Amino acid sequence: MYDAAEWMNEPPEWSVQSDILKVTTAAETDFWQSTFYGFRRDNGHFLRRQVEGDFTALVEFEGQYETLYDQAGLMLRLDERNWIKLGIEHSDGITNFSLVCTRDGLSDWSVTARPLLAGPQAVRLTRVGGAAIAHYRDPEGGWQLMRLCPFPETSSLQIGPMTCSPQRAGFQVRFTRFEVGPPIANPLHG
Repeated sequence: MYDAAEWMNEPPEWSVQSDILKVTTAAETDFWQSTFYGFRRDNGHFLRRQVEGDFTALVEFEGQYETLYDQAGLMLRLDERNWIKLGIEHSDGITNFSLVCTRDGLSDWSVTARPLLAGPQAVRLTRVGGAAIAHYRDPEGGWQLMRLCPFPETSSLQIGPMTCSPQRAGFQVRFTRFEVGPPIANPLHG
């Protein structure tokens, strides 16, 4: 899966062995556009590959969350003004399942708070036409709907693992699974 991928903002340390991607972040990395905070950042680490049409992408990952806004997960990207990042974001001692949807240069942020999670976590994103449907895997192994949001209807996009650490360098993440395939049959209820 990583053979066809290339880095946007290559991290200072990374490796792929037996399909496990290990990443250590650079300092003050993030993806965010304007809203509330008033700044724009587009320097997070994103291992991207092209994807066409409708699909479901899944990533499984494990991070050593310690510092405010440490984050890892999956990114869907058209350009710097239109993208989604979905995963875990550490905030106020909680590991939130987090989704930022950026449309026309403005980011929003939605979270589902969880106590400090340990071990591998998984998120998936289904793109159907002009919609993106996000799920996270619950502790029992089921998929929970997190969000349905609009996303530009275009034929070619970029998808892949993403990680950032806005407040420090050295956040370590292991991506143990990354898949892209046909859209799941019932993305709102599956």
